[in-house]
Amino acid sequence: MSDNPVTEPDVSAEHPISEHWVWAGGHRPPVPRALVEAMTSGWAPSVPSRDVHPGATYAASRRAALAATMPGLTLVVPTGSAKVRANDTDYRFRPGTDFFYLTGCVEPDCVLVITPGAGTGHATLYVPERRDARTHAFFTDARYGELWVGARRGVIEAAQYYQIETAPLEDLAKHLGELGDTTIAVVRGFDATIDAALEPSDHDDRLVATLGELRLVKDEFEQRQLEVAIAHTVEGFGDVVRALPQAKGRSERVIEGVFNLRARVEGNDVGYDTIAASGANATVLHWTRNDGAVRDGELLLLDAGVECDQLYTADVTRTLPINGVFSPAQRRVYELVLAAQDAGIAAVAPGVPFSAAHDAAVRVLAYGLAELGIIDDPEASLRPDRQTHRRYTLHGVSHMLGLDVHDCANARNDVYRGELHAGYVLTVEPGLYFQKNDLTVPEEYRGIGVRIEDDILVTETGSRNLSAALPREPDAIEAWMAEQWRRATPDLGLH
Repeated sequence: MSDNPVTEPDVSAEHPISEHWVWAGGHRPPVPRALVEAMTSGWAPSVPSRDVHPGATYAASRRAALAATMPGLTLVVPTGSAKVRANDTDYRFRPGTDFFYLTGCVEPDCVLVITPGAGTGHATLYVPERRDARTHAFFTDARYGELWVGARRGVIEAAQYYQIETAPLEDLAKHLGELGDTTIAVVRGFDATIDAALEPSDHDDRLVATLGELRLVKDEFEQRQLEVAIAHTVEGFGDVVRALPQAKGRSERVIEGVFNLRARVEGNDVGYDTIAASGANATVLHWTRNDGAVRDGELLLLDAGVECDQLYTADVTRTLPINGVFSPAQRRVYELVLAAQDAGIAAVAPGVPFSAAHDAAVRVLAYGLAELGIIDDPEASLRPDRQTHRRYTLHGVSHMLGLDVHDCANARNDVYRGELHAGYVLTVEPGLYFQKNDLTVPEEYRGIGVRIEDDILVTETGSRNLSAALPREPDAIEAWMAEQWRRATPDLGLH
């Protein structure tokens, strides 16, 4: 539900129409009656599209599975509203993940309600009526009016496109009030009006956990969307390498901007803030300031993912020599991380624990750290009561991937960290991070950060690396970078 409803203006002769802008400080002149009449007449009626969302059938199956898992409950899943970025401008809207998973709908201010019924229950999508030329909001509402922000799918259009029963959002409060003593579970934190109107219950936590667990297994549609996102991400990495000659001596934001251009051209956006970390910035796990200098002879750690139009995101990391050639010290660290990743990927299979990839990769890292002279006893370090290698490895090796970059976070821990099953998609991303002022590390390695990350689909018989098209071997990386530079390098106008 919108937090900023537009009220009908006073259209009396004594009081010229006030615009009733959603945001204060619009500094807009009054709107006379004659202008309202002119602006709301003379428009050809819109013809609803007969298109159907490509994932509509899959969304219906997901709703059915959710209702079957939580029988007897009314389930309320809102998508949320636009959020203010600054004064009278909003962030680009992205629907709530659980809501999108169940509907495919990307419009703000909508609410999905699933009521108990025979079989899989009854689903209704509540959507706002259109702010088209039938109402003054068409041109007086700068946040929702279609003259300002374009047409959106109303009740009729949404029913056709998403293949679901729809109702006006304005009817939702009345319909919820008619449910009587029905037990209601709500996905909270997205719609303040919903949260205030419906009493919290223990079923709320169960609902979000159930959704997180259902989303662990990616259906065929989801797997295809992840493949699309990853393919465009691979293209984005190539774009970055071709732009590196112009980025040298300039800011990491050149790298961020080049990758993010690919994300907007080919998809909805980036799936998360791009990490473009050069030199010692690569030792900062979530370096998103991206304002450091890009220097010849250093490494670039690029952690980036395209979010496709259906909102599934890739999450890929490569660590690349900015001049195209690893130094001996850089190569030693890189090859150790690569060996750890190979071990982690090899451990991924149905029926093994979620921790299998982490355990396999970290064992390789611990023994490699000993060979580099950084820790003394790898077996002792690997004991639960020691873990001293974590000074240099810092993070876990895997997380789930899907609509969120850290997907299914609300699943119960024993399920998330339980056995892997066919259809799960997870990252395998070991790293080593040697801070530039770490006196426990040989000087030649200080300031080096290396992470290698790929997106792995668990199959019926093992696993498949969805991002394997992007080189990982150091020799292959050097050859690939040289090939990118032989291609036409785009002129970014940075001379």
